[in-house]
Amino acid sequence: MEEIKWSDQLVPLEKSDECVVYQMKNQTGEGSITMYEVFPGVTLSYNDFHMGNFDSEFVIKRDVFCIDHCREGRLEYAAKEDSYSYVAAGDLKLDRRLTHSGHFEMPLSHYHGAMVSIDMERAVLSLPEEIRDFPVNLRKLQKKFCPDQYPVVLHNPQAIEHIFGELYTVPEKIKRPYFKIKILELLLYLEALELPELPAERPYFYKTQVEKVKAIQRFLAERSDQNITQEALAEKFQISQTSMKQCFKSVFGTSIGGWLLQYRMNRAAVMLRQERDVTIAEIAGRTGYDSPSKFSMAFRKVMGMSPSEYRRRQHR
Repeated sequence: MEEIKWSDQLVPLEKSDECVVYQMKNQTGEGSITMYEVFPGVTLSYNDFHMGNFDSEFVIKRDVFCIDHCREGRLEYAAKEDSYSYVAAGDLKLDRRLTHSGHFEMPLSHYHGAMVSIDMERAVLSLPEEIRDFPVNLRKLQKKFCPDQYPVVLHNPQAIEHIFGELYTVPEKIKRPYFKIKILELLLYLEALELPELPAERPYFYKTQVEKVKAIQRFLAERSDQNITQEALAEKFQISQTSMKQCFKSVFGTSIGGWLLQYRMNRAAVMLRQERDVTIAEIAGRTGYDSPSKFSMAFRKVMGMSPSEYRRRQHR
């Protein structure tokens, strides 16, 4: 299949008649894209990224229609001029890749999913030859979901998990015909989907708001042994508490308290594994708890077991 030049950061790793595997690396981690050509002009890709961000030099040179399904993780995208929103697990993002260059953030430092990419010029000709009387007009479908340059995101659309969920566990020997069936099913689903019934778009946030909540997250991570009120955070970073809470949850997928709890317990788990001479009471203090019993309750809530049980299991 045709090899695509994306950027100096994303380079071909493996190539066969079946697929091309691209790899990306930077100081925040690495990722891969495994791409299959299913029909002439229609590709299916699996995206697996374990990184905090990446810089894309991709400039679109074709008329395309791309459909991204997020299986796990979170991706920041430009929703409007100087504004951002977020793709979360279960979401579907549809766009023409007109805003696909620049800096991209993955707030949870990972993103996994599948992408159907349609080269309109080629696919408009090839699909009718592949499937006689296929009722989907690709150009109308593209116009329906991509009226302007910015992506449209459908949040947990009904039945989409059935379509994409099965694409992540396809036996090797039936991949190619199965891919064809599922892509046609996806196009039929989108053709039938009524726009008035689509869920309302989640709020977007201005760049200044997003930068502030990311700074708040870093501030809390560096002081996870301290108990800082949300009122104090809002005052320090000059943002209203309402905006801070809403934006933080949109960026990181959870509340400030929920994120801090998870961060503290993950940090505690590392200490329990690596620092056997440190008492559980001391680990409680290092993670912001003045009461070992409250720390144990919090640890059990996140990890499903007490700190002492966790430590025993790690050192059997």
